Amino acid sequence: MLAYLARRLTESFFVLAVMSAVIFALIGLMPGDPIDVMIFSDPEMTPADAARLRALYGLDRPITDRYFTWLGSALQGDFGYSRLYNQPTLDILLPRLGNTIVLMGLSFFFALVIALPAGIYAATRPQSLSDHGINLLAFAGISIPPFWLAILLIMLFSVTLGWLPAGGMGEGHSFWSDLRFLVLPVIALTIATVGGVIRFMRAAALETLRQDYVRTARAKGLSGQQIVVGHVLRNAMIPVATILALQMGNLFSGALITETIFAYLGMGKTIYDSIIGNDYNVALVGLLLATVTTLLANLVADLAYTWLDPRISYQ
Repeated sequence: MLAYLARRLTESFFVLAVMSAVIFALIGLMPGDPIDVMIFSDPEMTPADAARLRALYGLDRPITDRYFTWLGSALQGDFGYSRLYNQPTLDILLPRLGNTIVLMGLSFFFALVIALPAGIYAATRPQSLSDHGINLLAFAGISIPPFWLAILLIMLFSVTLGWLPAGGMGEGHSFWSDLRFLVLPVIALTIATVGGVIRFMRAAALETLRQDYVRTARAKGLSGQQIVVGHVLRNAMIPVATILALQMGNLFSGALITETIFAYLGMGKTIYDSIIGNDYNVALVGLLLATVTTLLANLVADLAYTWLDPRISYQ
């Protein structure tokens, strides 16, 4: 197991190195730079001032030189300063990463609570009215664009009914008062996630129900609940675990849209604001943290295989 973990961590560092180069190149090739923003905001800035600032920030150097300079500093724990916030990059991103983890964690939890029983229920009653109804709701959840769903939720619960705030975050006075600001973003992300998980869970459960050991369990006289809990659920979760790990990346991208619409101070909104404001350091490190989240989710899924199926071993 230790050798497997060491190999996976090595592969993850290699992926991060490649992604850092790709993201740095894409951001560096974007039209304009922070100095152009300064020129736009200060018409009295002369071309000599702009050239001096570009030399000071290293923007006049080739992009490869800038990347290796940034990489050397990053390996020493220095990820640069945020131009928009005038603070170290990690001081901006780490608290907002925590906000996004709370949002994604709640959405992921509610999606599992809804999707796993619904997928099993539909699989045990194929082609029934309940199966068609669950499939219809799943397809609707998959098809609705997250931004449109978020706008509909704001119009219904904030504008029409006035029950919940349209966006923003609590002021930290109490947990319950802050929880009101999480309700709509969590609902939007949960609906965007649950449909796909239901479909995969139903397909995996249908395949498991056709296996010989399920027929043997029925022949022994086990009840339907005993068969589902003892034989179907755990075995059907093996392919679903892979999908859940991949869903973390989709959930993070969905959080970017949701956080922007609901003005929720998480990683998604921060990355969006940093790209719009040419805050290169925050955008780069934020996207790398999103990559780390996806890699960790895939590692957890691989380790979960050994618990779901004892025949799988990484020795």
